[in-house]
Amino acid sequence: MSFFSLFDEITSAVSDATKDLVDTPDAGITVGMGADNTPTKAIDKIAEDIIFSYLKSAEACGEVISEEAGRCRISDADGVIILDPIDGTYNAIHGIPYFAISAAYMEDGNVMSAYISNLGHHEVFTATKGGGALLNKKPIQVSDIRSLDAATVSLYGKRYHFEQIAEIAGTARRWRHLGASALEIAYIGCGRIDAFVDMRETLRYTDAAAGILICEEAGGTVTSAFGDQVLFSEDVREGCALIATNGLLQNEIINNLEVSG
Repeated sequence: MSFFSLFDEITSAVSDATKDLVDTPDAGITVGMGADNTPTKAIDKIAEDIIFSYLKSAEACGEVISEEAGRCRISDADGVIILDPIDGTYNAIHGIPYFAISAAYMEDGNVMSAYISNLGHHEVFTATKGGGALLNKKPIQVSDIRSLDAATVSLYGKRYHFEQIAEIAGTARRWRHLGASALEIAYIGCGRIDAFVDMRETLRYTDAAAGILICEEAGGTVTSAFGDQVLFSEDVREGCALIATNGLLQNEIINNLEVSG
């Protein structure tokens, strides 16, 4: 079974298991601490347990790097799956239909396949390295917006990034904060937004690996806040800052951040 077919089955199973839990207090019950040092909510744990069960049964990879469980060996197969069982946990708990399963398949340090399923809207983004990106099996590409003052940007930062974030927000035509990073990066790939700026230095590989491949295969560009290659740690306790755009806005955003920083 292919990576994509397997995750289609996983999506169906997770959706069935969590549909009555979404938008309920029970979804947000803390059931432990994740490997990333953040609380694991009930809906996260249910989704992760289902996904691990399918991955083990299919021997889909040798290891999994998951936001909740950390790095785990599950079989003698090759490859690593980088997983966020529920991207946008807050949204799921509060009934905001914008949360997803995010998974990327990696071989020899290179992400080869990506799958993001928006459980709130029944949309599936996929990508293969060198093979382009799809939304519901149809090819997608980034927008052709060339200027920040015409762009829609997703923005994240902390209090000490106020001047930098204010510079981008004040220049952009629109800015958003949707609460599910993997989906937001994938949204660049289909032109729904034009850029994603996260200055918090808390974005983990599990949050971004799948979205990055989808964005890049659709024609986008992803770098650090300084324009360098993004170097994620495989330790889910460590994060970084990230800028993803349609490629046409990358330099303008980086320059604005440098001036305001």
